[in-house]
Amino acid sequence: MNLGAFSISLAVKDIEASKAFYEKLGFAEFHGDQSQGWLIMKNGDHVVGLFQGMFDKNILTFNPGWNQDAQPLGEFTDVRELQAQLKAQGVTFESEADESTTGPASFVITDPDGNPVLVDQHV
Repeated sequence: MNLGAFSISLAVKDIEASKAFYEKLGFAEFHGDQSQGWLIMKNGDHVVGLFQGMFDKNILTFNPGWNQDAQPLGEFTDVRELQAQLKAQGVTFESEADESTTGPASFVITDPDGNPVLVDQHV
């Protein structure tokens, strides 16, 4: 199962302090708007999203249809197909993609330790 690009989305208390910390680890601002409370930081293929005031927990994020540079892929498994595969395996969903649509959609599942996993397709 190919879930697409991977990143971790961190629920941060102080986006400026978090940005400064990850810059010390070699991450650089890749995308986002700090004034809106979110930044995407990148170090090589490693991606960390910093989100202040947007959600309560850290989230594992997968983006079908994107590579690690947030560029569209020519071929990928659609989020609705991934959802169907997981449903067939008995996975429980917190939210689901609308199977009657095409294009951008997402679903959220939770791992056994309570960590949210977001599969978020932008293309």
